[in-house]
Amino acid sequence: MILFLLSLLGMAAINATQSQNDSAIDHAKRVLTRLDQARFDDVAAEFNAQVAAALSTSQLRDVWNTVSQQAGPFKSVIDQRATTTPAGIRAVVLGCQFEKAALNVIVAFDAEDKIAGLRFTPRAAAPEPPAAPPAGSHFKEETVTVGAAGWPLPGTLSMPDEGTVPAVILVHGSGPNDRDETIGPNKPFRDLAWGFANRGIAVLRYEKRTRQYGARMAGDQNLTVREETTDDALAAVAVLRKHDRIDPKRIFVLGHSLGGMLAPRIGAADPSLAGLIIMAGTTRPVLDVAREQLVYLATVNPQSPDPDKGVEQLKRAAPDAYWKDLDSYSPGATAAKLTMPMLILQGERDYQVTTADLQGWRDALRGHSGVTIKSYPTLNHLFQAGEGKSTPAEYQKAGHIPDFVFDDIAGWIKQSR
Repeated sequence: MILFLLSLLGMAAINATQSQNDSAIDHAKRVLTRLDQARFDDVAAEFNAQVAAALSTSQLRDVWNTVSQQAGPFKSVIDQRATTTPAGIRAVVLGCQFEKAALNVIVAFDAEDKIAGLRFTPRAAAPEPPAAPPAGSHFKEETVTVGAAGWPLPGTLSMPDEGTVPAVILVHGSGPNDRDETIGPNKPFRDLAWGFANRGIAVLRYEKRTRQYGARMAGDQNLTVREETTDDALAAVAVLRKHDRIDPKRIFVLGHSLGGMLAPRIGAADPSLAGLIIMAGTTRPVLDVAREQLVYLATVNPQSPDPDKGVEQLKRAAPDAYWKDLDSYSPGATAAKLTMPMLILQGERDYQVTTADLQGWRDALRGHSGVTIKSYPTLNHLFQAGEGKSTPAEYQKAGHIPDFVFDDIAGWIKQSR
């Protein structure tokens, strides 16, 4: 990291950096203590101009109260680390144990030591050792690295045993997802990878940038879905085009949830793609969909956050640049300009992205050749089967994507030439 032009000077630089990191960690812990003591005015007094304009003292109180309601009282700091972003923002990640859950509290400081960002995110579970494909599988898995320049991301390529094959790149939903898109005991992206690979289709899945580089991205006021999602998906396509056993003319992008919404943007950026597969992709504004989700959750759990407050908190979780970028993007209108084949799938029990969004795709693509739309009455947002109203608790029950979904997608891929 430091060239040894002068060893003493190098050590001084290392010690200075460590001292700055230690100071930032101590500062972040003081912020956390003040939040725990309900000293919201003291915390707000440290906001820089951008954060102060976006987050008032009363709003900060609402955010902390919501965290406390959902995760319980703060108990202790589990671990800590500090990094400096290319923009000079020093970001501290405090792994925190609350009574009901563990969260990461991310506090970012600018060059003047003012608070440039404050976020509460789910704490990623410890990485699990990669699971071996089931006995009798007709594929092997390779370790690969993908990602836009400067953002290398570890990934897994599930490769059928023989021949030159088509390939699918999996693009995550919202949040700092791992390569399997793990939710509770469920791993829908691993399901997809193994299901397709056993049907003669290669699949590439990778860690999402916001998971791999969460601290480095903290406080980035220019963040958009381009940095979060689309740049890395396009870089993954480029990697597969160089693989000696993948047909470069038969590479598809499959997006789930947010990834499904962004699939037309990825297709517009790379018209040479063989096609798009959109699973539970919204066509409506993200904040409208989020509010609808919160209203629905209030009907199944009265303890759920107030929908209006929940939307405000979501807006504050990303910079203005992020929302302006999304406001300028229409998934349906962008898709209607594409000439590549598209397969759009929807679970009818999905409360996060609903059949109203599916209707949005139908309206936008009516009369458009090469578009196939299909819905499944028993499937939820993870494309797993169930009965009755879907709830978040359903995601904590182990399940798998059924074979008929793999058969539908694999059949469509093989006929899309």
